Amino acid sequence: MIDDALAENSRSGHARCGTRIGVVSTYPPAQCGIATYAAALVKALRRSGSVVDVVRIDDGDCTVGPFGVTVAHLVNGSSRSMKGAVAALSRADVVIIQHEYGIYGGADGEEVIALMVGLRAPSIVTLHTVPLVPTPHQRSLLESMAGLADRLVVMSEAAHTRLIRLYRIDPSKVVTIPHGASAPDESSADVDPSPNRPQLLTWGLLGPGKGIEHVIDALAMLSDMSVRPQYTVAGVTHPKVLAQFGDRYRQSLIQRCVDVGVSDLVRFDDTYRSVDQLMRFVASSVVVVLPYDSRDQVTSGVLVDAIAAGRPVIATAFPHAVELLAAGAGIVVPHGDTEALADAIRRVTSDHHLVAEMAAQARQLAPSLSWSTIAEQYLDVCAGVSDGARAVAI
Repeated sequence: MIDDALAENSRSGHARCGTRIGVVSTYPPAQCGIATYAAALVKALRRSGSVVDVVRIDDGDCTVGPFGVTVAHLVNGSSRSMKGAVAALSRADVVIIQHEYGIYGGADGEEVIALMVGLRAPSIVTLHTVPLVPTPHQRSLLESMAGLADRLVVMSEAAHTRLIRLYRIDPSKVVTIPHGASAPDESSADVDPSPNRPQLLTWGLLGPGKGIEHVIDALAMLSDMSVRPQYTVAGVTHPKVLAQFGDRYRQSLIQRCVDVGVSDLVRFDDTYRSVDQLMRFVASSVVVVLPYDSRDQVTSGVLVDAIAAGRPVIATAFPHAVELLAAGAGIVVPHGDTEALADAIRRVTSDHHLVAEMAAQARQLAPSLSWSTIAEQYLDVCAGVSDGARAVAI
Protein backbone atom coordinates (compact mmCIF):
# COMPACT_ATOMS: atom_id res chain seq x y z
CA MET A 1 0.00 0.00 0.00
CA ILE A 2 2.77 2.43 0.91
CA ASP A 3 4.71 1.47 -2.22
CA ASP A 4 1.59 2.05 -4.33
CA ALA A 5 1.11 5.50 -2.77
CA LEU A 6 4.75 6.42 -3.38
CA ALA A 7 4.48 5.28 -6.98
CA GLU A 8 1.33 7.35 -7.47
CA ASN A 9 3.03 10.43 -5.95
CA SER A 10 5.98 9.90 -8.29
CA ARG A 11 3.73 9.66 -11.35
CA SER A 12 1.79 12.73 -10.22
CA GLY A 13 4.97 14.72 -9.62
CA HIS A 14 6.34 13.76 -13.04
CA ALA A 15 3.13 14.84 -14.76
CA ARG A 16 3.12 18.09 -12.82
CA CYS A 17 6.67 18.96 -13.88
CA GLY A 18 5.90 18.13 -17.51
CA THR A 19 2.77 20.28 -17.71
CA ARG A 20 2.49 22.33 -20.89
CA ILE A 21 1.31 25.82 -19.96
CA GLY A 22 0.16 28.57 -22.27
CA VAL A 23 0.65 32.15 -21.12
CA VAL A 24 -0.93 35.17 -22.81
CA SER A 25 0.33 38.58 -21.76
CA THR A 26 2.18 41.68 -22.74
CA TYR A 27 5.81 40.62 -22.76
CA PRO A 28 9.30 42.12 -23.06
CA PRO A 29 10.47 44.19 -24.84
CA ALA A 30 7.18 45.88 -23.89
CA GLN A 31 7.71 48.14 -20.87
CA CYS A 32 4.96 47.62 -18.33
CA GLY A 33 4.48 45.89 -15.01
CA ILE A 34 2.43 43.05 -16.48
CA ALA A 35 5.11 42.25 -19.07
CA THR A 36 7.74 42.13 -16.32
CA TYR A 37 5.49 39.94 -14.17
CA ALA A 38 4.76 37.52 -17.00
CA ALA A 39 8.42 37.17 -17.97
CA ALA A 40 9.44 36.40 -14.39
CA LEU A 41 6.63 33.88 -13.95
CA VAL A 42 7.44 32.15 -17.24
CA LYS A 43 11.11 31.88 -16.28
CA ALA A 44 10.22 30.34 -12.92
CA LEU A 45 7.73 27.90 -14.47
CA ARG A 46 10.32 26.76 -17.01
CA ARG A 47 12.88 26.26 -14.25
CA SER A 48 10.35 23.99 -12.55
CA GLY A 49 10.39 21.71 -15.61
CA SER A 50 7.21 22.96 -17.30
CA VAL A 51 6.97 23.65 -21.01
CA VAL A 52 5.63 27.20 -21.43
CA ASP A 53 4.25 28.65 -24.68
CA VAL A 54 3.96 32.45 -24.60
CA VAL A 55 1.51 34.42 -26.73
CA ARG A 56 2.54 38.06 -26.62
CA ILE A 57 -0.12 40.76 -26.78
CA ASP A 58 0.76 43.45 -29.32
CA ASP A 59 -1.20 46.59 -28.48
CA GLY A 60 0.77 48.74 -30.92
CA ASP A 61 2.87 50.47 -28.27
CA CYS A 62 6.14 48.78 -29.20
CA THR A 63 7.69 46.86 -32.06
CA VAL A 64 7.63 43.28 -30.87
CA GLY A 65 9.78 41.91 -33.69
CA PRO A 66 10.03 38.17 -34.45
CA PHE A 67 8.38 35.57 -32.21
CA GLY A 68 11.64 34.70 -30.43
CA VAL A 69 10.63 33.29 -27.04
CA THR A 70 6.94 33.54 -27.96
CA VAL A 71 4.87 31.21 -30.13
CA ALA A 72 2.40 33.79 -31.44
CA HIS A 73 1.37 37.44 -31.30
CA LEU A 74 -2.12 38.55 -30.38
CA VAL A 75 -2.55 41.79 -32.30
CA ASN A 76 -5.40 43.87 -30.95
CA GLY A 77 -8.21 44.21 -33.46
CA SER A 78 -6.93 41.39 -35.68
CA SER A 79 -9.24 38.38 -36.06
CA ARG A 80 -6.51 36.51 -37.91
CA SER A 81 -4.05 36.87 -35.02
CA MET A 82 -6.82 35.90 -32.60
CA LYS A 83 -7.29 32.59 -34.44
CA GLY A 84 -3.54 31.96 -34.38
CA ALA A 85 -3.29 32.79 -30.68
CA VAL A 86 -6.23 30.52 -29.80
CA ALA A 87 -4.74 27.65 -31.81
CA ALA A 88 -1.31 28.05 -30.16
CA LEU A 89 -2.75 28.27 -26.65
CA SER A 90 -5.14 25.36 -27.14
CA ARG A 91 -2.19 22.98 -27.47
CA ALA A 92 -1.45 23.55 -23.79
CA ASP A 93 -2.75 21.55 -20.83
CA VAL A 94 -3.79 24.81 -19.17
CA VAL A 95 -3.65 28.51 -20.13
CA ILE A 96 -2.73 31.37 -17.79
CA ILE A 97 -4.22 34.68 -18.97
CA GLN A 98 -2.77 37.91 -17.57
CA HIS A 99 -5.58 40.46 -17.35
CA GLU A 100 -5.66 44.23 -17.19
CA TYR A 101 -8.40 46.23 -18.89
CA GLY A 102 -5.98 48.28 -20.97
CA ILE A 103 -3.98 45.57 -22.73
CA TYR A 104 -6.54 43.74 -24.90
CA GLY A 105 -8.38 45.15 -27.90
CA GLY A 106 -11.90 46.54 -27.90
CA ALA A 107 -13.74 48.61 -25.32
CA ASP A 108 -12.15 47.93 -21.90
CA GLY A 109 -10.21 45.09 -23.53
CA GLU A 110 -13.33 43.07 -24.36
CA GLU A 111 -11.46 40.99 -26.96
CA VAL A 112 -10.23 38.82 -24.08
CA ILE A 113 -13.70 37.22 -24.05
CA ALA A 114 -13.33 36.00 -27.65
CA LEU A 115 -9.96 34.56 -26.71
CA MET A 116 -11.38 32.65 -23.76
CA VAL A 117 -14.44 31.39 -25.68
CA GLY A 118 -12.15 29.96 -28.38
CA LEU A 119 -9.80 28.08 -26.06
CA ARG A 120 -9.88 24.29 -25.99
CA ALA A 121 -7.96 24.13 -22.72
CA PRO A 122 -8.83 25.08 -19.13
CA SER A 123 -7.90 28.64 -18.20
CA ILE A 124 -6.61 30.56 -15.20
CA VAL A 125 -7.05 34.34 -15.24
CA THR A 126 -4.62 36.45 -13.22
CA LEU A 127 -6.38 39.68 -12.26
CA HIS A 128 -3.93 42.57 -11.98
CA THR A 129 -6.80 44.97 -11.31
CA VAL A 130 -10.04 44.52 -9.38
CA PRO A 131 -11.83 47.89 -9.64
CA LEU A 132 -13.50 49.15 -6.50
CA VAL A 133 -15.96 51.22 -8.57
CA PRO A 134 -16.11 49.57 -12.00
CA THR A 135 -18.10 50.92 -14.90
CA PRO A 136 -21.05 48.72 -15.87
CA HIS A 137 -19.06 47.43 -18.85
CA GLN A 138 -15.99 46.66 -16.75
CA ARG A 139 -18.14 44.77 -14.25
CA SER A 140 -19.82 42.79 -17.02
CA LEU A 141 -16.47 41.86 -18.56
CA LEU A 142 -14.96 40.70 -15.29
CA GLU A 143 -18.01 38.62 -14.44
CA SER A 144 -17.99 37.10 -17.94
CA MET A 145 -14.32 36.19 -17.56
CA ALA A 146 -15.08 34.64 -14.19
CA GLY A 147 -17.79 32.51 -15.76
CA LEU A 148 -15.46 31.26 -18.50
CA ALA A 149 -12.34 30.74 -16.36
CA ASP A 150 -11.61 27.64 -14.32
CA ARG A 151 -9.76 29.72 -11.71
CA LEU A 152 -9.21 33.40 -10.92
CA VAL A 153 -5.91 34.41 -9.32
CA VAL A 154 -5.62 37.58 -7.25
CA MET A 155 -2.45 38.77 -5.53
CA SER A 156 -3.64 40.05 -2.18
CA GLU A 157 -6.32 39.31 0.39
CA ALA A 158 -7.69 42.80 -0.25
CA ALA A 159 -8.28 41.86 -3.89
CA HIS A 160 -9.79 38.50 -2.85
CA THR A 161 -12.25 40.15 -0.45
CA ARG A 162 -13.20 42.84 -2.96
CA LEU A 163 -13.79 40.33 -5.73
CA ILE A 164 -16.04 38.15 -3.59
CA ARG A 165 -18.04 41.03 -2.11
CA LEU A 166 -18.55 43.24 -5.15
CA TYR A 167 -18.83 40.88 -8.12
CA ARG A 168 -21.18 38.02 -9.01
CA ILE A 169 -18.70 35.18 -9.24
CA ASP A 170 -18.20 31.68 -7.87
CA PRO A 171 -16.04 32.16 -4.73
CA SER A 172 -14.64 28.64 -5.06
CA LYS A 173 -12.83 29.71 -8.23
CA VAL A 174 -10.80 32.44 -6.51
CA VAL A 175 -7.23 31.72 -5.41
CA THR A 176 -4.77 34.14 -3.80
CA ILE A 177 -1.18 33.86 -5.03
CA PRO A 178 1.08 36.78 -4.01
CA HIS A 179 2.93 38.88 -6.54
CA GLY A 180 6.38 37.37 -6.99
CA ALA A 181 9.64 39.18 -6.41
CA SER A 182 13.19 38.80 -7.62
CA ALA A 183 15.55 37.78 -4.85
CA PRO A 184 18.61 40.04 -4.51
CA ASP A 185 21.93 38.43 -5.40
CA GLU A 186 24.45 37.63 -2.66
CA SER A 187 26.46 40.80 -3.34
CA SER A 188 23.48 42.89 -2.21
CA ALA A 189 24.13 41.70 1.34
CA ASP A 190 27.38 43.67 1.26
CA VAL A 191 25.68 46.95 0.34
CA ASP A 192 25.61 49.55 3.12
CA PRO A 193 22.05 50.90 3.24
CA SER A 194 22.98 53.67 5.69
CA PRO A 195 25.51 56.02 4.11
CA ASN A 196 26.27 59.44 5.57
CA ARG A 197 23.37 60.93 3.62
CA PRO A 198 20.30 58.65 3.87
CA GLN A 199 18.99 57.52 0.49
CA LEU A 200 15.28 57.45 -0.39
CA LEU A 201 14.18 55.65 -3.54
CA THR A 202 11.12 55.52 -5.76
CA TRP A 203 11.36 53.49 -8.95
CA GLY A 204 9.15 52.32 -11.79
CA LEU A 205 7.59 53.77 -14.92
CA LEU A 206 6.65 57.43 -14.41
CA GLY A 207 3.30 59.07 -14.99
CA PRO A 208 0.58 61.07 -13.23
CA GLY A 209 -0.70 59.27 -10.15
CA LYS A 210 2.73 58.14 -8.94
CA GLY A 211 2.59 60.89 -6.28
CA ILE A 212 6.27 61.81 -6.50
CA GLU A 213 5.36 65.47 -6.11
CA HIS A 214 4.23 64.69 -2.54
CA VAL A 215 7.70 63.43 -1.61
CA ILE A 216 9.28 66.53 -3.12
CA ASP A 217 6.97 68.72 -1.01
CA ALA A 218 7.72 66.61 2.09
CA LEU A 219 11.46 67.06 1.61
CA ALA A 220 10.93 70.81 1.60
CA MET A 221 9.41 70.47 5.08
CA LEU A 222 12.60 68.88 6.47
CA SER A 223 14.86 71.93 6.21
CA ASP A 224 15.61 71.75 9.96
CA MET A 225 17.34 68.37 9.67
CA SER A 226 21.10 68.52 10.03
CA VAL A 227 21.51 65.91 7.30
CA ARG A 228 18.65 65.89 4.84
CA PRO A 229 18.02 62.73 2.82
CA GLN A 230 18.82 62.33 -0.86
CA TYR A 231 15.86 61.22 -2.98
CA THR A 232 16.32 59.25 -6.21
CA VAL A 233 13.48 58.86 -8.70
CA ALA A 234 14.50 55.98 -10.97
CA GLY A 235 12.67 55.12 -14.17
CA VAL A 236 11.54 56.40 -17.53
CA THR A 237 8.15 57.83 -18.44
CA HIS A 238 5.59 55.10 -19.13
CA PRO A 239 5.48 54.49 -22.92
CA LYS A 240 1.71 55.08 -23.11
CA VAL A 241 2.01 58.31 -21.12
CA LEU A 242 4.96 59.39 -23.29
CA ALA A 243 3.01 58.72 -26.49
CA GLN A 244 -0.03 60.70 -25.33
CA PHE A 245 1.44 63.49 -23.19
CA GLY A 246 5.17 63.46 -23.80
CA ASP A 247 7.57 63.89 -20.87
CA ARG A 248 5.35 66.51 -19.23
CA TYR A 249 5.06 64.78 -15.86
CA ARG A 250 8.81 64.35 -15.35
CA GLN A 251 9.43 67.95 -16.39
CA SER A 252 6.79 69.16 -13.93
CA LEU A 253 8.57 67.27 -11.14
CA ILE A 254 11.91 68.84 -12.03
CA GLN A 255 10.32 72.28 -11.98
CA ARG A 256 8.63 71.53 -8.64
CA CYS A 257 12.04 70.72 -7.14
CA VAL A 258 13.23 74.16 -8.23
CA ASP A 259 10.11 75.89 -6.92
CA VAL A 260 10.32 74.40 -3.41
CA GLY A 261 14.11 74.58 -3.16
CA VAL A 262 15.12 70.89 -3.10
CA SER A 263 16.84 70.50 -6.46
CA ASP A 264 20.06 69.54 -4.69
CA LEU A 265 18.27 66.71 -2.86
CA VAL A 266 16.42 65.06 -5.76
CA ARG A 267 18.01 63.06 -8.57
CA PHE A 268 16.19 61.71 -11.63
CA ASP A 269 17.79 58.51 -12.92
CA ASP A 270 16.71 56.86 -16.17
CA THR A 271 19.53 54.29 -16.23
CA TYR A 272 18.52 50.86 -17.50
CA ARG A 273 19.35 48.12 -14.98
CA SER A 274 19.16 44.35 -15.12
CA VAL A 275 17.16 42.61 -12.39
CA ASP A 276 20.29 41.90 -10.34
CA GLN A 277 21.53 45.48 -10.77
CA LEU A 278 18.13 46.86 -9.79
CA MET A 279 17.98 44.73 -6.64
CA ARG A 280 21.46 45.90 -5.63
CA PHE A 281 20.37 49.48 -6.31
CA VAL A 282 17.27 49.00 -4.13
CA ALA A 283 19.38 47.45 -1.36
CA SER A 284 21.54 50.60 -1.28
CA SER A 285 18.59 52.74 -0.16
CA VAL A 286 17.53 53.31 3.43
CA VAL A 287 13.86 53.27 2.53
CA VAL A 288 11.67 52.85 -0.54
CA VAL A 289 8.90 55.44 -0.86
CA LEU A 290 5.65 54.59 -2.67
CA PRO A 291 3.56 57.77 -2.54
CA TYR A 292 0.89 56.58 -4.99
CA ASP A 293 -2.28 58.62 -5.37
CA SER A 294 -4.43 55.53 -5.96
CA ARG A 295 -6.65 54.44 -3.09
CA ASP A 296 -7.68 51.41 -5.14
CA GLN A 297 -4.43 49.54 -5.83
CA VAL A 298 -4.60 45.91 -4.70
CA THR A 299 -1.34 44.86 -6.38
CA SER A 300 2.08 46.54 -6.49
CA GLY A 301 5.10 44.76 -7.93
CA VAL A 302 7.40 47.55 -6.75
CA LEU A 303 6.17 47.11 -3.17
CA VAL A 304 6.87 43.37 -3.31
CA ASP A 305 10.32 43.88 -4.83
CA ALA A 306 11.22 46.35 -2.08
CA ILE A 307 10.22 43.84 0.59
CA ALA A 308 12.15 41.06 -1.17
CA ALA A 309 15.23 43.29 -1.14
CA GLY A 310 14.84 43.66 2.63
CA ARG A 311 14.14 47.37 2.53
CA PRO A 312 11.66 49.28 4.70
CA VAL A 313 8.84 51.01 2.83
CA ILE A 314 6.93 54.25 3.34
CA ALA A 315 3.68 54.08 1.38
CA THR A 316 0.35 55.78 1.09
CA ALA A 317 -2.58 53.72 2.31
CA PHE A 318 -3.42 51.82 -0.88
CA PRO A 319 -4.83 48.36 -0.07
CA HIS A 320 -1.79 46.24 -0.95
CA ALA A 321 0.51 48.42 1.16
CA VAL A 322 -1.85 48.35 4.15
CA GLU A 323 -1.94 44.56 3.95
CA LEU A 324 1.74 43.80 3.31
CA LEU A 325 3.19 46.36 5.73
CA ALA A 326 0.85 45.51 8.62
CA ALA A 327 3.45 43.24 10.24
CA GLY A 328 5.93 46.10 10.57
CA ALA A 329 8.02 46.19 7.38
CA GLY A 330 7.14 49.82 6.77
CA ILE A 331 5.01 52.84 7.55
CA VAL A 332 1.64 53.63 5.95
CA VAL A 333 0.60 57.28 5.71
CA PRO A 334 -2.76 58.78 4.71
CA HIS A 335 -3.26 59.93 1.14
CA GLY A 336 -2.81 63.65 0.67
CA ASP A 337 -1.11 64.17 4.04
CA THR A 338 2.27 65.71 3.23
CA GLU A 339 3.03 66.38 6.89
CA ALA A 340 2.55 62.69 7.75
CA LEU A 341 4.80 61.75 4.84
CA ALA A 342 7.48 64.19 6.00
CA ASP A 343 7.23 62.85 9.55
CA ALA A 344 7.62 59.26 8.33
CA ILE A 345 10.72 60.21 6.31
CA ARG A 346 12.17 62.00 9.34
CA ARG A 347 11.59 58.97 11.59
CA VAL A 348 13.06 56.42 9.22
CA THR A 349 16.12 58.47 8.28
CA SER A 350 16.86 59.43 11.89
CA ASP A 351 16.22 56.18 13.77
CA HIS A 352 18.64 53.41 12.78
CA HIS A 353 17.03 51.01 15.26
CA LEU A 354 13.62 51.48 13.61
CA VAL A 355 15.14 50.88 10.17
CA ALA A 356 16.80 47.68 11.39
CA GLU A 357 13.51 46.39 12.84
CA MET A 358 11.58 47.11 9.64
CA ALA A 359 14.32 45.61 7.45
CA ALA A 360 14.30 42.44 9.59
CA GLN A 361 10.54 42.12 9.15
CA ALA A 362 10.90 42.61 5.39
CA ARG A 363 13.50 39.84 5.25
CA GLN A 364 11.12 37.50 7.08
CA LEU A 365 8.46 38.11 4.42
CA ALA A 366 10.82 37.80 1.46
CA PRO A 367 11.03 33.98 1.07
CA SER A 368 7.26 33.65 0.64
CA LEU A 369 7.45 36.11 -2.28
CA SER A 370 10.21 34.43 -4.31
CA TRP A 371 9.30 33.58 -7.90
CA SER A 372 10.13 29.91 -7.32
CA THR A 373 7.56 29.82 -4.51
CA ILE A 374 4.98 31.63 -6.65
CA ALA A 375 5.58 29.25 -9.58
CA GLU A 376 4.96 26.26 -7.29
CA GLN A 377 1.63 27.74 -6.25
CA TYR A 378 0.64 28.29 -9.89
CA LEU A 379 1.61 24.70 -10.69
CA ASP A 380 -0.66 23.47 -7.91
CA VAL A 381 -3.56 25.43 -9.43
CA CYS A 382 -2.66 24.22 -12.94
CA ALA A 383 -2.66 20.61 -11.73
CA GLY A 384 -6.09 21.07 -10.18
CA VAL A 385 -7.76 22.51 -13.28
CA SER A 386 -6.05 20.14 -15.74
CA ASP A 387 -7.02 17.12 -13.60
CA GLY A 388 -10.56 18.43 -13.53
CA ALA A 389 -10.59 18.79 -17.32
CA ARG A 390 -9.35 15.21 -17.76
CA ALA A 391 -12.03 13.92 -15.36
CA VAL A 392 -14.76 15.68 -17.37
CA ALA A 393 -13.36 14.29 -20.65
CA ILE A 394 -13.53 10.75 -19.29
